[in-house]
Amino acid sequence: MNLNVEILQKSIKAIKPETEDFAISFYENLFTDYPQFQPLFARTNMNQQRKHLVRALILIVENIRDAETVKDAVKPLGSRHVNYGVLHEHYPLFCATLLKTFEQYMKDEWTPELQATWSQAFEEISRLMLEGTVNPT
Repeated sequence: MNLNVEILQKSIKAIKPETEDFAISFYENLFTDYPQFQPLFARTNMNQQRKHLVRALILIVENIRDAETVKDAVKPLGSRHVNYGVLHEHYPLFCATLLKTFEQYMKDEWTPELQATWSQAFEEISRLMLEGTVNPT
């Protein structure tokens, strides 16, 4: 992964004080923009789900220089998401919503470089998650 790690880590630190609000906004954006996702969460404790989302993002970004740690964390996520009904075509929509939510929180700090870096990071995370659907660890 050839990412600008510093700007990823700086931006994740910027949302850390607002992680709960960030996660709430993310799921509001997701369900507004893609209502077809709502049934996937029908039996989900959304308080726990929001915590899982933020913890996963923070874990990945804080360990991004350690490819094995990231891979070991992300591949099993992909395997589990198959059981929740997540399809390959859902990943780009989910990533688009993450980008939208980051933009809302970063405001003026959201630059084309930051968007491109997060987009690349989400593509790599998606690739690893999808790898976990084929080759579970």
